[in-house]
Amino acid sequence: MKRIIYVLLAVAFVLAGCRSQEAAVPQSNIPDDDVLTVSFGETERSYTRADLEALGAVEVDNGEAVYIGVPLKTLLEDAGVDLASITTVKAIAVDGFSSTYDSSIFLEENTLVAYAKADGPLAPNEGNFRMVAPGLAGSLNARLLIRLEVIQ
Repeated sequence: MKRIIYVLLAVAFVLAGCRSQEAAVPQSNIPDDDVLTVSFGETERSYTRADLEALGAVEVDNGEAVYIGVPLKTLLEDAGVDLASITTVKAIAVDGFSSTYDSSIFLEENTLVAYAKADGPLAPNEGNFRMVAPGLAGSLNARLLIRLEVIQ
């Protein structure tokens, strides 16, 4: 009987050690995924969903779903970016994933920063904002978007 108790205790300790533990990351270092930041040069501008909605909504069907959002070039212009002076836009997700778009993509009217789908909110794995660049593989459309960096 003692042997069974020892085995059960050993298994319990092993299982307790294997459970996933949250990283001790100070709350101040976790990016706010309710806000999208556009940065260029020394300038940064933050946008909420309401801010994006105020810029005017468009719908784009990328073959998987119909997304609602603001054209990327409209957002960049609102942030004060001179579109003629930039070469690329880097979209960065909360998990560090990034995707870079050149002018053939970021100047297109149907390249969106989406904040909803036509049939409701974005899925939890898409976050509050996501890129939608029709014609690109889904893996190049950054989800969980928190930052756009303009590269001149």
